[in-house]
Amino acid sequence: MNRKLKMGMVGGGKDAFIGAVHRIAANMDGLIELACGALSHNPDIAKDSAKSLFLPESRTYTTYQEMIKAEAKLPEGERMDFLTIVTPNFVHFDPAYMALDNGFNVVVEKPITFTLDEAKKLQKKVEETGLVLALTHTYSGYPMVKQAKQMVKDGALGKIKKIIVEYPQGWLTRMSEREGNAQAAWRTDPSKSGKSGCMGDIGTHAAHLAEYITGSRITKLCADLNIMVPGRALDDDGNVLLKFDNGAAGVLIASQIAAGEENALKIRVYGDKGGLEWAQQEPNTLLLKWLDRPTEIYRTGGGYLSSFAKHNTRVPAGHPEGYLEAFGNIYRNFALTLSAKLDGTTPTTEMLDFPTAADGVRGMAFIDNVVKSGGSSEKWTDFTV
Repeated sequence: MNRKLKMGMVGGGKDAFIGAVHRIAANMDGLIELACGALSHNPDIAKDSAKSLFLPESRTYTTYQEMIKAEAKLPEGERMDFLTIVTPNFVHFDPAYMALDNGFNVVVEKPITFTLDEAKKLQKKVEETGLVLALTHTYSGYPMVKQAKQMVKDGALGKIKKIIVEYPQGWLTRMSEREGNAQAAWRTDPSKSGKSGCMGDIGTHAAHLAEYITGSRITKLCADLNIMVPGRALDDDGNVLLKFDNGAAGVLIASQIAAGEENALKIRVYGDKGGLEWAQQEPNTLLLKWLDRPTEIYRTGGGYLSSFAKHNTRVPAGHPEGYLEAFGNIYRNFALTLSAKLDGTTPTTEMLDFPTAADGVRGMAFIDNVVKSGGSSEKWTDFTV
């Protein structure tokens, strides 16, 4: 490729948190440029937002339908190469499906869709078209998460027996959705967020991280979902017991009413030789705990790390790399994969290491199964997809 990839964006207008994060992440490695956008369902906000991002009027759209149709008519090399979708959950499927149907690759916020059925349809469409879809499960982009995954795969910890993952937040401890908090308003609204609140929003991140690092799949679960703030429509807290296809047992805790917590995602994985521990708020550190020798501290940037960790590290050891860089790694690997495809070359295994539609289907299945188990009197529920 002798040019940057051109990105279109649906959603992400003024005051939209995650849209700005996507643009920073996409711009981080100089491989992508924002070419067009339908940045809000409000035409005035869409136009003002596009102007503030220096988009030309000719590439400023007020609906995603208008944008996809207009971009498809432009010459190859001038039109957008892919569409990024940063809308609330209920507006993920339609623009993603339409983009794929018109030959555009896709990046989409998680969860991938509003329902499991939509996720399956989207995965089938990706397979039929041969196009590339990336799902932004951000935490899989951290170098030390990739190091952890590789060490488990290489058998360094032995046979995995126990997986503990937790994601406590405190931002919904009060009824923030009735206090003018727009993010809280849509995330706690079943018509916009889906059938689950906390588990759909951050429990899916925890479940994906557990499966990503261990390479194992959840086969059974037993869920306890709670609404701890009176009057709230969706769960804001939950605990899930897990069984994995490798025989391991697990515990997943997600809560948005853990007062004082920020984004304290943490995972511990234990095998019969040793264990590992990684925390999102100290992302450059990976602890290796051994059965028969002292604990080791692995750090981002170390020459002893795997090719996957090195591929996703930008600066020398001791310089913190955090959330934005992890987000950027997903965009970078997606862009390198897409560029290789356009060039007719084969992307490396490291380039292909980003969440896809298959991960999205697993995430939606997790939501369905947790809600089913949480409302059932039976102890365990089979994990069905």
